[in-house]
Amino acid sequence: MSREGRIATVEDRYKSDLSPYDGRSGFDSKTGIYHSLNQFGEHQKIPDRADLDTATFVLSQLPHPKEAESRVALIDSATNRRVTYVQLRHSINSLATGLYHALGVRKGDVVLVVSPNSLLYPTICLAVLSLGAILTTANPLNTESELAKQICDSGAKLGIASPEVVHKLIPSGVRILLTSRPSHDDDKLSVEELIHGCDPMELPNPRIDQLDTAVILYSSGTTGTSKGVLLTHANFISILKIVQWSVDVSSSQNDVFLCFTPMFHIYGLAFFGLGGLFCFGVTTVLMPRFDLRFVLEAIQNHQVNNVPAVPPVILGLLKANTDNYDLSSLRRVLSGAAPLSKEVAAGFREKFPFVELRQGYGLTECGGVTFFVSEKEARARLGSSGRLLPSISAKVVDIESGLAMPPGAVGELWLKGQVVMKGYLGNEEATAATIDPDGWLRTGDLCYFDQDGFVYIVDRIKELIKYNGYQVAPAELEAILLSHPQILDSAVIPVEDEETGQIPKAYVVRATGSELTEDQIIQFVASQVAPYKKVRRVSFISAIPRSAAGKILRKALVSLSQH
Repeated sequence: MSREGRIATVEDRYKSDLSPYDGRSGFDSKTGIYHSLNQFGEHQKIPDRADLDTATFVLSQLPHPKEAESRVALIDSATNRRVTYVQLRHSINSLATGLYHALGVRKGDVVLVVSPNSLLYPTICLAVLSLGAILTTANPLNTESELAKQICDSGAKLGIASPEVVHKLIPSGVRILLTSRPSHDDDKLSVEELIHGCDPMELPNPRIDQLDTAVILYSSGTTGTSKGVLLTHANFISILKIVQWSVDVSSSQNDVFLCFTPMFHIYGLAFFGLGGLFCFGVTTVLMPRFDLRFVLEAIQNHQVNNVPAVPPVILGLLKANTDNYDLSSLRRVLSGAAPLSKEVAAGFREKFPFVELRQGYGLTECGGVTFFVSEKEARARLGSSGRLLPSISAKVVDIESGLAMPPGAVGELWLKGQVVMKGYLGNEEATAATIDPDGWLRTGDLCYFDQDGFVYIVDRIKELIKYNGYQVAPAELEAILLSHPQILDSAVIPVEDEETGQIPKAYVVRATGSELTEDQIIQFVASQVAPYKKVRRVSFISAIPRSAAGKILRKALVSLSQH
């Protein structure tokens, strides 16, 4: 018998009485490793061809032109302009030709993209990667100095920018390509001109290895200095296969998706910017940024079925008056990028009983996707981020002893798999502190698994508040605050205190017209938590500062509290 024949499948090992794996949780008591209970089907396996790059993989998965001549890939929500799959394929190849011949972009060159979501964004990303060049993306709200720092750190040789932000790149001296050229600007070349002016042609085929860097993404830096995350073609091919798997198992192949999640962030990049959904020929309605009224109009006007979102959006939908909109087409909402509280999830399901609300978990260093939960499972396990996705393993490591913990025990979440980043750009010390010699990535998140293999994220280790030796999780207090009908948003931070070390302080956004007082809020929380977890101070604020992915920017609030 061959070696392959003698090795049982993972599923067989789970079912075997002699197996060390727990068939319910996927936990191996001998190694302390949690294995995924979700498995790829035979046709869904991750390609192992060494010279396969992300763009080639995506283009090979697009609907065949003869079968999809008029199938719409992208719709601009504001203008109703549409791009078919045939046009998309042609645009990617034409732009790659233009970048190569007109601008000399070659393998290994870094190209910065600074733009809100647009019909051109996926074309730009895939054209850059098809040349073996490296993509780095930035928030168009970033300042001149922030962009200059990223250009310098990444070594970007070309900056592709939308007209409204291009002025921020000029001081850096980087070569600039506009996404589209305003009529009053005659001296800068644009992506649109390259697409329309360059016929696709055979280009020298640089050998691109799956282990080559494909994208440099800069983490939001919510707890420290922003670092360049190196993600390879192998990382993204794995991520895209997982996105395909999740679409397949949730029967979303024919859905219309709405994209307001920024494509410069890993969440939007994996789903939309790099075509994670193109492989099913779905239609995506694009918005440049989130606006609640326009979101509701887009769902109604385009019969949107599926909305990948972040917790602040879920909260906004929960608290908004939606009576004047027809949202009956909506079937699924996915919450990711930041924790979603049990209270908000329960409220959303009560308000929209016809919508499946799913939670996921991921981080830039793992390509944004590691856990998945179905609607049926989510309703039974409020607060869970789901089970491990196919091909990913986990450990829960006690932060004091370093021991791998069984189901029910809290510890730091460690992850391993082909989605784990290559490392941090030019920062060996930070890489070694994050990825151990065996390839395990330390997430910095506290979690526990239940007996059925579902994970629950407790909080960030660095964000825990140390009160009199007790650990207080800000996320727990924020969830309680958000359950108050007069509180629209909240954030909890540590404030230094001579007697206790740190105390929890809440920043609260009150509903319009609310006269809720500091003492009322303190008492509201105190009635629901142990004495050491009580909120001790409250400040009112017009808006909670958040990253583009919806994560609370606690550093900004800590700085505010010190002034």
